[in-house]
Amino acid sequence: MKSFSGLLALCSGLLALQDAVASTSPQQVIQQPLNLASGKGGSLIKERPNIVFIITDDQDLQLDSIDYTPLTLKHLKKRGTFYKNHFVTTALCCPSRVSLWTGRQAHNTNVTDVHPPYGGYPKFVAQGFNSNFLPVWLQEAGYDTYYTGKLFNAHTIYNYDAPHVAGFNGSDFLLDPYTYSYLNSTYQRNHDPPVSYEGRHTADVIEEKALGFLDDAISGDRPFFVAIAPVTPHSNIDHQETLRMTAPIPAERHKHLFNDVKVPRTEHFNPDTLHNAELEPKPSGVNWISRLPQQNQSNVDYNDHFYRQRLRALQTVDELVDGVVKRLEESGKLENTYIVYTSDNGYHIGQHRLQPGKECGFEEDIRVPLFIRGPGIPEDHVEDAVTTHIDLAPTLFEIAGIEQRDDFDGTPIPLGKDSVGLRHEHVTVEYWGLAIPEGKYDFGPDNPATITNNTYKALRIIGDEYDLPTHTNYTIYTPQAELTVQTNTVSLAILYPE
Repeated sequence: MKSFSGLLALCSGLLALQDAVASTSPQQVIQQPLNLASGKGGSLIKERPNIVFIITDDQDLQLDSIDYTPLTLKHLKKRGTFYKNHFVTTALCCPSRVSLWTGRQAHNTNVTDVHPPYGGYPKFVAQGFNSNFLPVWLQEAGYDTYYTGKLFNAHTIYNYDAPHVAGFNGSDFLLDPYTYSYLNSTYQRNHDPPVSYEGRHTADVIEEKALGFLDDAISGDRPFFVAIAPVTPHSNIDHQETLRMTAPIPAERHKHLFNDVKVPRTEHFNPDTLHNAELEPKPSGVNWISRLPQQNQSNVDYNDHFYRQRLRALQTVDELVDGVVKRLEESGKLENTYIVYTSDNGYHIGQHRLQPGKECGFEEDIRVPLFIRGPGIPEDHVEDAVTTHIDLAPTLFEIAGIEQRDDFDGTPIPLGKDSVGLRHEHVTVEYWGLAIPEGKYDFGPDNPATITNNTYKALRIIGDEYDLPTHTNYTIYTPQAELTVQTNTVSLAILYPE
């Protein structure tokens, strides 16, 4: 009982700290807008910078996907800064994207799922964000704004005009139920009716549209913001068939690549059942994850194939990055343009015996790539500050020279070696609802096909001289909840069982 009380006090204290930091007023941030000529804090020069924002779908960091995108590494990592401790705050598409575009935690947006009534585009509209999110604010600040690709889930061929998405000079959105169909996508341009691109690979369609909007932006007289959101490497879903998620489909020109590549065999990859001489069970996680069976060889082989398909599909994103940089360079706009590259959430394949998917609080699911290149950004630099998706809207405000909003939960991230700001050491991670396996295998005989209560709240803590340990797992059971210090995932969490 004493250890339970102590642990409970620790949890309460850290969660209180999280709420205190999340509510810190943006006026406390001392980082100043960049001086584009020097890269140091100071006032903006007359020509305001342009912004290109590329957001992939379900791209991992921990499984080394960026190592297989050489053009992205060449243009963005070598010529910009890699933020190695960047986290999402919700490991699911729609809540994460709403948090990114509003600068708020999901518990403050109240968009917590991918479909109504708790999430998706209708919930985004109902919460009043269609007139109150990043592109609207950028337009008010004098920017031309463009978007192509996936915006939110449940943005469909039936509700795209109820209402139309606000805030863009030009838009061409992927629409459900064809968003994730690589060879049968549907896009909807501006206020025009949806158009089917059946038979064309969605990656080639979006690159064509993205470069077209970039040309429009370049030809304008105002600074521009161009967001490009390919669906890659999300799993393929064909509406006409089952809603089962299968491996992504690469472009024909990339199908031959990476034949010998396998999922990285990290410490938590498909771990053994036993861990000591007494042959005691060793669960890899808690709650439903502790009941996952070890994957057999056929399952592991399939997951290796799934991983290769993701890497192959990402080659089109690599080509897209190359095309964007070349177009900016040809136009003379590259030197005054910030390019941001990230993903809406991470991804696991085989870690902790999990089938392909996201939605968990593990490192694989909450860490994502973040590269920033632009004026004043150090080249070939690795930044170790803790950063999150709710920091990106405030950061774009700083880049654009816009005063920070009082309702931001995030703060601007360090943009240069000399920039200073309110750096934080923790990430608030939260999730509500389902966990779903992707691919052809399920969660095993001791779990339902879909986990209906995967709800959790966690803190990820990193400091200059400390990190949470990674080898201890303490679990305390109560009638109401399962209270866990789950340090094998490097997080502090409260998990509620089914």
